[in-house]
Amino acid sequence: MKAVVLAAGEGTRMRPLTANLPKPLLPVAGKPFLRHTLEALRAAGIKELAILIGWQGHRIRERFGDGAELDLSIAYEEQGERLGTAHAIGCMRDHVHGPFVSVNGDVVVSGQALSEMIAFHGKVGGPVMALAEVPNPAAFGVVEMNDGKVSSLEEKPRKPKSHLINAGIYVFDEDIFPLIDATPKSPRGEFEITDTIRLLMAKRDVHGFRLPTEWIDVGRPWDLLRANAALLAPLKGAAYGHVDPGATLVGEVLVEEGATVRRGSYIEGPTIVGAEAEIGPNCYIRPATSIGPKAKVGNACEVKNSILMASAHVPHQNYVGDSILGERCNLGAGTKVANLRLDEAPVKVMFRGVEVDTGLRKLGVIMGDDVKVGINASIDAGTIVGEESFLGPGAHARGNIAPRSRIF
Repeated sequence: MKAVVLAAGEGTRMRPLTANLPKPLLPVAGKPFLRHTLEALRAAGIKELAILIGWQGHRIRERFGDGAELDLSIAYEEQGERLGTAHAIGCMRDHVHGPFVSVNGDVVVSGQALSEMIAFHGKVGGPVMALAEVPNPAAFGVVEMNDGKVSSLEEKPRKPKSHLINAGIYVFDEDIFPLIDATPKSPRGEFEITDTIRLLMAKRDVHGFRLPTEWIDVGRPWDLLRANAALLAPLKGAAYGHVDPGATLVGEVLVEEGATVRRGSYIEGPTIVGAEAEIGPNCYIRPATSIGPKAKVGNACEVKNSILMASAHVPHQNYVGDSILGERCNLGAGTKVANLRLDEAPVKVMFRGVEVDTGLRKLGVIMGDDVKVGINASIDAGTIVGEESFLGPGAHARGNIAPRSRIF
């Protein structure tokens, strides 16, 4: 069986992290996000697949090539205009023959789940939709089931009738393509896969498959932290770089080639220290942290449950918790990131002009690339800082800071 991976979106909801980097290449658990999906498909026994690319698609081609590095055969299709998921799947018709797996490129799913789903398709002999159970289904396509089959599917309902949602993973047959061609545009001007599936349900049963392992939809920047923690969970520690005798590694800590962990550093796993990164001396790195290539965590710093992208520097007396720092960010000495509201209520974020309840008790800063922060600055919980911004010495940053801003 072949697979198609839909990875053509611009990732506008992930800004500022995607200002310079396509969403599929955002680093999660030490690898580009898309690589985890490709490895899950390979673990499920799929060797041939096609990736739908769009914005900065050439960078995805350059990163994965023909797939030989991953023991895969990868083809590419470019989507010039993004017109919905049904349109995206329709673009892939020349790359599949017979039943095929379709995976949205922004979900975290395990190889085990994909393998069991493929086996389930073989058992029922018809189209299969992956289902996940979520506490707040109103933001998704909500599914009702009857005797193992999908009985109704409603996109983003105001009053959901179920906590089961469409997980964005399918096993379709080639008969889906004529139905895609027959799918009308939705009121928002897109060809919705939910509309296509309703046409399919009128012709044959669509079976629901509840995913047996954790499913994560990475739609907003802070979702990367949950994905990072989940994908780090099975990490196996090893030290390929230099670890001083006076450093302490506890649990599963992976120190990649060329990295240095200096005396007095205390690192708890699961944590990845990327190639040529510099750690310490005398710092504390707590679990679920990914430190990118050539990044730095220096003296008297503490980092926990965070992603530091390539060449990000947390060098002197800094605290960074539950945060994402983009490439080449630099925090001045004494800069602190708050990650907990004083009333301990869920952190709210100004996101695309609207206040959004993240549902997270702890969330620090989402920082775009090339942000510079002066000494003794403070950053409130749930702050988003656009790329190339400058936060001056002693600055107090909060809310949503536009790209290339100057805050004093």
